[in-house]
Amino acid sequence: MWQLLGRVSQRGAVQCMYHRAVRGAHHLTTPIFYVNAAPHLGHVYSALLADVQHRYSALCGLEAKLSTGTDEHGIKVQQAAAALGLDPSDFCNAVSQQFRTMFDTMAVSYTDFVRTTERRHARAVCHFWKELEEKGYIYKGVYEGWYCTSDEAFLSQDQTAENRDKEGNRIRVSAESGHQVHWMSEENYMFRLSQLRPKLLEWLSTEPIHPAPFLRIVRQWLEEELPDLSVSRQRNRVSWGIPVPSDSSHTIYVWLDALINYLTVAGYPDQNLAPWGPSTHLLGKDILRFHAIYWPAFLLAAGLPPPKKLLVHSHWTSNGVKMSKSLQNVVDPTECIRQYTRDGLRYFLLRHGSPERDCDFTHLTVRKLLNSELADALGGLLNRCTASTINPGQRWPYYQCRSVPTAAHDDLQRVLGSVQELPRLVEQYMTRFQPNKALEAIDGSVRTSNAFFQSQAPWKLFKGDEKDKAWGQSVLYITLESLRLYATLLQPAVPGLAKTILDRLGVPNVYRNLKGNYFFAATFGENCSFQGHPLGPECGLLYPRLEGDKE
Repeated sequence: MWQLLGRVSQRGAVQCMYHRAVRGAHHLTTPIFYVNAAPHLGHVYSALLADVQHRYSALCGLEAKLSTGTDEHGIKVQQAAAALGLDPSDFCNAVSQQFRTMFDTMAVSYTDFVRTTERRHARAVCHFWKELEEKGYIYKGVYEGWYCTSDEAFLSQDQTAENRDKEGNRIRVSAESGHQVHWMSEENYMFRLSQLRPKLLEWLSTEPIHPAPFLRIVRQWLEEELPDLSVSRQRNRVSWGIPVPSDSSHTIYVWLDALINYLTVAGYPDQNLAPWGPSTHLLGKDILRFHAIYWPAFLLAAGLPPPKKLLVHSHWTSNGVKMSKSLQNVVDPTECIRQYTRDGLRYFLLRHGSPERDCDFTHLTVRKLLNSELADALGGLLNRCTASTINPGQRWPYYQCRSVPTAAHDDLQRVLGSVQELPRLVEQYMTRFQPNKALEAIDGSVRTSNAFFQSQAPWKLFKGDEKDKAWGQSVLYITLESLRLYATLLQPAVPGLAKTILDRLGVPNVYRNLKGNYFFAATFGENCSFQGHPLGPECGLLYPRLEGDKE
C-alpha cells in the first residue's frame, strides 16, 4: 500500500506524499457471489468496500487490480434451477448478469469478472486438484458427520444446536447461521486438513486478518484439532460441478472450486504469470472459516503462499432485525438507487457501515445522514463559495498573505490545521480498513470549513475597504482549496459527486489524484496555478435534500 502523508513542504504548501511498501500490482478481490438468488444489499456492501480500496490505491499512484464474479456450482444452484424448471447453465447466466449489472450500476471499478463456469476456471481447478493429489493431500475415504446444505459447510457436533422447525419437530441447526443440518455418510475424496494446523498457526502469527476481532475468532478455531475435509460429492447427487479429474463419478466440493477463482484471475496455472496470488481478499464474516482456514490450507498444501491479508466485514440488519426473505425485510438495492442515487447509496453504506460490527439500515437514517453531510455540509459549502453573488467573476481568487487580520488568525490556523492533517488521517483509516472513519474525518473538515466561511463572512468583507476585500478574497481562496482537497479525497467513495465538485472548480484531470499534488500553496507564499483560473460551469445543487428526515 502507498503510505500517504499530508505534510507541509520545505516552503510550506500541503503536499500529498506517498511511499511504496509493495512491488507489482496490488490485487484486491471480492468474494465471488453465489447465484442461487439475486444480489442484495450485503453483496453491494462487499463490492463497495473492495471498490473504495481499489480506487484509493489508484488515487495514490499504485497500480491496482480488482476482481469479482459469481460462484455458480453446487447443490443449491442445482436445486434453485430445478425449482424454476431451468437448465442450470441458463439459470446461472441470468443471475450472474444481474450481479454484473448491479456492480456496473454502482460503479464498482472491477478489472476482472470471473465465473466458475468459465473454461479458464475449470482448467485452474483441475490443475490445482492434481497438485494436491501429487503432493499426497488427497485420499479417498468416508465422510460422516453434519452437513449444512444452505451454507455448503461441514460442521462438528459443537457447531450445531438443537432447535425446532415450523411444525414443532426437533431438528439440528448450525449454531452460527441457524440453517438446518443433516447427518451425512458418504464415500468422498478427503483433504488432509489435519496435517496443516501448524502451518496455519504460523501464517496466523503474521496477523493477516483485519479487523482484530476476527483474527481472535480464527485463533480460537485453531486451538482445536482440525478434522480432514471432504472435498468431493458423488455426481449422482451433485451433478452441477466440475468433475474430479481422475474420477468423473465425483464432482469437486463447491468451496474448493470457488476459492480457486482467486488463482484463476491471477492467471494460474500459466507459469509466465507466476508467482500467483492476490494481495488482499475482502469478505463477509459469514465466510470467514472458508477463507481463514480452508483457503490458506489449500494453498499451503499446493506449495503456494497463503493470502497476505483478509479484510472482513460484518452484516447489515433492517430495523434491528437480520434481513430475511421470509420476514420481508430485505432491502432492495435497486430501489435504494432510485430513491437516493448511486452515489447517495455508496456514501451511506461506506459512511454508516462499520466492518467491525453489524450495522442497521433504516430509510430514516439514510435520509438524515445524506441530508446532513451531502446536501447541507458539502453541497452547501460548494454552492456558497461558487455563487455568482459572492464570486461574480467566476474565477479562483488570489490569496494575499498580508491580508490576514489579527482577529482571524486563530480561525485561519484552525482550518489550515484541519486540512493539513486530513490526508494523513484518511490514509491511516484506509490502511486500517476503516473507510467509514475516513469519511467521518472528511466530513469533520468540511464542517470546519463551513464554520470558517461563516465566521469570516466574505460577503460582508467585500463591502468594506480594500484591506477587508483582500481578506475576503483570501477566505474564498482557502475555501475553494479546501473543497478541491475534499473532492479529491472523496473520489474513491463517491466518484460521481466528487467529479461534479472538481468540474465546478475547474480542476484539470492532471490535478485529480494525490500523487505529487499540492494544496494551499498560496497560503505559504508559493505559486498556485489555480489563482485567477476560471471556475467550471454551474452544476446546480450538488445533492438535493431528501424529504422525510424527521422522526
